[in-house]
Amino acid sequence: MVVDVMEIRSRMLVKDVMSSPVVTATDDTPINEVAKLMERHGIGCIIISDKTGRPIGIITERDIVERVVAKDMQPGKIRAKEIMSTPLITIDSEKTISDAAREMSRLNIRRLGVMYKGRLVGIISSKDILAVTPELIEIIQEKARIENQTLEEMESVSSAGYCDNCGEWSDDLREVEGSFLCEECRELRKTEL
Repeated sequence: MVVDVMEIRSRMLVKDVMSSPVVTATDDTPINEVAKLMERHGIGCIIISDKTGRPIGIITERDIVERVVAKDMQPGKIRAKEIMSTPLITIDSEKTISDAAREMSRLNIRRLGVMYKGRLVGIISSKDILAVTPELIEIIQEKARIENQTLEEMESVSSAGYCDNCGEWSDDLREVEGSFLCEECRELRKTEL
């Protein structure tokens, strides 16, 4: 069962769970404006870009609290480039969410910019990855239920023919470990185990 979860998780791509479009601000944007953007869009971070639009950093709510508010600085006088975390760590949109989770864990960060053909197209957070985990578990459980039901149906289906073990005709042949056995041979096999 665990293998199935990891298998599905390893096939789910970053582009399937990322948030898009990305809210950005330029590196000379005042921090109070960055905070207003976060509030307006209901998000916890803003990607910071240079004047050409190239993503160069990130500012999170925590950055604002620790680097501005806790130091009693005036957010209207501080520019994004003064408190942003740089460089922006990115991942390709075609990578798996497992790749993203490993990268976040390795670097001890919670967010990655998502790139496609050299362009910033989204952002993925550890929260995004955790959000799909319950759905993956439900899919695995449903798959197991279907497989078990199919297995039970197959086991309950009998056919007529000659037993592969004793060679006698039976109207109640069932497959056991690749052999079609009559009722007596099935019982005999159970007692041998």
